[in-house]
Amino acid sequence: MEKTRFHPSSAPEILSGAQGPNRRQLLAGFASSLAAAGLSGMPALAAADDLHFVHAFGEITLPQPAKRVVSLGYTTQDTLLALGVVPLAIRQWFGNQPYAVWPWARPLLGDAKPQLISGEVSPEIVASLQPDLIVAIGSGVSKAEYEVLSQIAPVLMQTSDQPSYGTTWDVLLTVIGRAVGMSDKADELIAGVHKKFADARERHPDWAGHTAVCAYNFGGESGAFIGSDTRATFVRELGFKAPEKLEVATKEGFYSRLSPEDLSALDADLLIWISSADAAPDIVALPMRKTLKAHLEGREVFAGAELAGALSFGSVLSLPFALDKLEAEIALALDGKPETQVPSSVAAGLAP
Repeated sequence: MEKTRFHPSSAPEILSGAQGPNRRQLLAGFASSLAAAGLSGMPALAAADDLHFVHAFGEITLPQPAKRVVSLGYTTQDTLLALGVVPLAIRQWFGNQPYAVWPWARPLLGDAKPQLISGEVSPEIVASLQPDLIVAIGSGVSKAEYEVLSQIAPVLMQTSDQPSYGTTWDVLLTVIGRAVGMSDKADELIAGVHKKFADARERHPDWAGHTAVCAYNFGGESGAFIGSDTRATFVRELGFKAPEKLEVATKEGFYSRLSPEDLSALDADLLIWISSADAAPDIVALPMRKTLKAHLEGREVFAGAELAGALSFGSVLSLPFALDKLEAEIALALDGKPETQVPSSVAAGLAP
């Protein structure tokens, strides 16, 4: 993944030849070694219904709440840390953060130094950690990889009605909370985040019904985040709606590509530019951006590397962090005075 920009179409995935015969032989060989070592059988202990999970690749029943957890989902470390469970290993997504833990979650990591897993998942590394649960919701592991990992420990996947990377933060928290025996804490965290957004809506009732869009520009391609994408749902949770023109634009997954010759679908009451770099000369230089009313009237907000990460993660920890950082900026952008300076926009060179 390109280090200075996070491309919106770059869904996390396990890389290299996972579908080829060599990979299948490797998985089969590792499964055989697990069986020979006596690691493939799970304890046949009764468990409460709360520890039974039906998911996309089958079902699991935990003998007891998990304590030793490997986090293979690209954002599930946030959920585990919020619940007070420090993962044995964490999957690297983007951003090159220490131990793949971003600033909003770092205080919860403490002095722990979890194993960092980058790229393809190594069953050998996972097995060496002796986990009692592998969280793979939002990991992109294949069925073949799931079957091998399941011989190490129970593997928790997304439900069959969810896409690989589409489980919402609150559902993720509920499921993982059950698995680690902390359902009450999960419920408290969910209520806390919902209240934080409700309080923001109450402070800014004028935002309701206004339009907002989170946009990007990458490698000459411009577009907007849409639908259930975490960046689109962030502004909806604040009372905003998508511009009508964006609703009818061509849609692909969680983003909508736009022609650089026509960015009018981005002309919302609030335009938030998402960039994984703190400087965005490519956005500044977009000729048609300068024709948008959102630009001419000073209604642009810029979310650089850290905020882009928070909005991309869309987790129980990162969403409140993003709200704390963006609320004042949004309020300035929407104060009805074109002469008002929005600090992030000025710093990025976007201001008119």
